[in-house]
Amino acid sequence: MSLRTLITEAVVLDTMFDMESEMMSVKESILEQLILEGVDDPGILKCVFMAGGPGSGKSFTAMEIFGIDKKLKSSFAASGLKSVNSDSAFEAGLKKNGIDPKDLARIEREEPELWDKITATPGGIRDKAKKLTAKQKKFYEAGRLGMIIDGTGHVYSKIKKNKKYAESLGYDTYMVFVNTSLEVAQERNKQRDRVLPDDLLEKSWKDVQNNLGKFQNLFGGNFRIVDNTVYKPIAKEVQKAVNRFVRKPVYNKIGVKWIETARALKKSKLIK
Repeated sequence: MSLRTLITEAVVLDTMFDMESEMMSVKESILEQLILEGVDDPGILKCVFMAGGPGSGKSFTAMEIFGIDKKLKSSFAASGLKSVNSDSAFEAGLKKNGIDPKDLARIEREEPELWDKITATPGGIRDKAKKLTAKQKKFYEAGRLGMIIDGTGHVYSKIKKNKKYAESLGYDTYMVFVNTSLEVAQERNKQRDRVLPDDLLEKSWKDVQNNLGKFQNLFGGNFRIVDNTVYKPIAKEVQKAVNRFVRKPVYNKIGVKWIETARALKKSKLIK
């Protein structure tokens, strides 16, 4: 079976919210072939964090920058990176349970018990979505596949911890911060498939804004801001900077060693 076929099967699995057991039954041979055949692929050992408040247009920006198919948001991007976003699984879980994502704001106001079951209860829709996404992420990490971590960035310590962990695996890391005004975020929120309560959106937006300077310090030169107050083509300097990061050789010494080992195994055919 070809690597392309194996990857296609994995992509089909990870787009189906109710297929956790199948996702985790993927054979070790898939990882072996991902390592052996994919070690020289573009995007290997590159991890890009997306940050920005709800309604900022992070997912749209990621699709534009990385060439992600707009109909298959979880598929491989043209750049070779793989999108990691629990919102996709969450929205699929809501629909599977007969809940319109646009009703979330109303549910929080009028049905607090249902709201807690959806967002806070262990084993609930949000909890399942996060666990499934975590399983997907571990699969990508095992093959050192390039990743786009799509989140709000409202908790600085979480981003810092995830960045450190990715680098411990050998990844080079980068951040694209998608910025917009609170007013624009509130207006776009009303048009989203998953409408957030106004107070929750505002708190998240303010938390993200307070973390902007911290993120700049954390990522240093591997940091770019996209002003998305008005939808427009991504600035060429941002596109070029991100593309340059993805395409250039891995800098992380742990990652360099991992690639050397994978290439040696590939050449010697030690993995059957």
